[in-house]
Amino acid sequence: MTGPQDGDFSERGREGWEGRPAHPRIPGPRPAADDLAPSTAPRREPARDPAPRPDLNPDMSPATADNREIPTEEPEIPEEPAIPTEKSEIPTGKSEIPAENEIPAEKLTHKVLTSLLGAWALAACSAEETALVEEHLTECAPCAEEALRLRDAVGLLHADRSLDLDPLLRSRVLESCLGRRPARIPVPDWAAPYDAETARLDALLRDFGDAEWHAPVRLSWFEEDRPVSRRTTVAGVIGHLMTVDGLVVGSLGLDDPLGPDAPDDPTDRTELSWRTATSPPTRAVHEPWREQSHTLIRTVSFAGLGVAELSVSYGDFFALPLRDALLDRAFECWVHGADIAEAVSYPYEPPAGAHLHRMIDLAARVLPSALATRRRNGLAGPARDLVAAGAPGRSLRLEVEGAGGGTWYIALDSPAALGSPERSVGQIALDAVEFCQLVAGHVSPEEAAAGQEGDREAIRDVLFAAASMSRL
Repeated sequence: MTGPQDGDFSERGREGWEGRPAHPRIPGPRPAADDLAPSTAPRREPARDPAPRPDLNPDMSPATADNREIPTEEPEIPEEPAIPTEKSEIPTGKSEIPAENEIPAEKLTHKVLTSLLGAWALAACSAEETALVEEHLTECAPCAEEALRLRDAVGLLHADRSLDLDPLLRSRVLESCLGRRPARIPVPDWAAPYDAETARLDALLRDFGDAEWHAPVRLSWFEEDRPVSRRTTVAGVIGHLMTVDGLVVGSLGLDDPLGPDAPDDPTDRTELSWRTATSPPTRAVHEPWREQSHTLIRTVSFAGLGVAELSVSYGDFFALPLRDALLDRAFECWVHGADIAEAVSYPYEPPAGAHLHRMIDLAARVLPSALATRRRNGLAGPARDLVAAGAPGRSLRLEVEGAGGGTWYIALDSPAALGSPERSVGQIALDAVEFCQLVAGHVSPEEAAAGQEGDREAIRDVLFAAASMSRL
């Protein structure tokens, strides 16, 4: 405060002090100019002489008035237009000062409210700002449209959904397309599992970089009664699949990837491919494998129904008709696709239920032959009741649960016998995927069966025969 110096009060100074209230008038804080509308900008009013105080003597000097005890009763202050706020007013008689960063609603301009839309969309506004913005949105259509666009944009920033495609998406799209316009030359129903599994594996490999193609992969299977494994890379697995698929390709009269003199045994073919390679396999193997699988599907589609029974030799293992050979290749494509996905820490779902059921059915039909092979090698118990070919024989009930599951009766004493529920001597129950892992050699026979009942020797022989069907 400034005032007369050295007690030298002029006549005007004395007149200014005599009869004036003891409390000096202090103006409130001024808001920023950017936040004020022209109609609400504060106007400076001329000073008005306050009413004389009855408690002071007109002859009393200002110094004496300042040191005199002031009554607790507040003087009447002329009423001013009240500013509507949500906060309750404190009856102190003093002018209310807004809190820091708090601006009354009626003083927020359109420009300020528009600048708050981004923070409102991100839910970063305070409760007061949110209320003001939402009240403004009910009155301003352009701001309401902009707020909706910002809120939708914020929704795109939250990447909490899985980026993986539904494994059944491809089949649903194809089914929808073919329903509208059937294919002139459709893929045979018995070739659909191979078509689906090669497409799934191709989709997994498509985004792999060089590091993923050289990621180590351990292939596991059973030989006799013991587990064995072989280490390779992702590129090595694709090369293995391509060389074994060459058995089916050669049976159709197409060019074998290993040449015309390649062996028929799947393991020998893979060893030959790895041994004759001039350098470790790289991502360059992807395109030849993909083109070979497409060529195979196109060929069987154009060949018609008669080609389904064409024999495909697996060397000393067995021979399968082409329809079952493609099921076997679809099974191995899924199993090794899961091996690759595990090596790069990526999820890989089982095949569709209908395709998985066909793979399990093929394994159940081959089981009696695998059991007979183990019996000839002295790895299984002797036959107890030989019957004529096609007659019901001693059987084991195989119950596979889950998607693609079912019930099968496995002939125990002869591959030519007929599995029969009337001559069942025991049963085992497994999950569908677990049974496939057993056949692939990824699960040991001792750990596979969830439920066992009946002839313990028959149960053991069937479980080990299932594991013996695995190979490199």
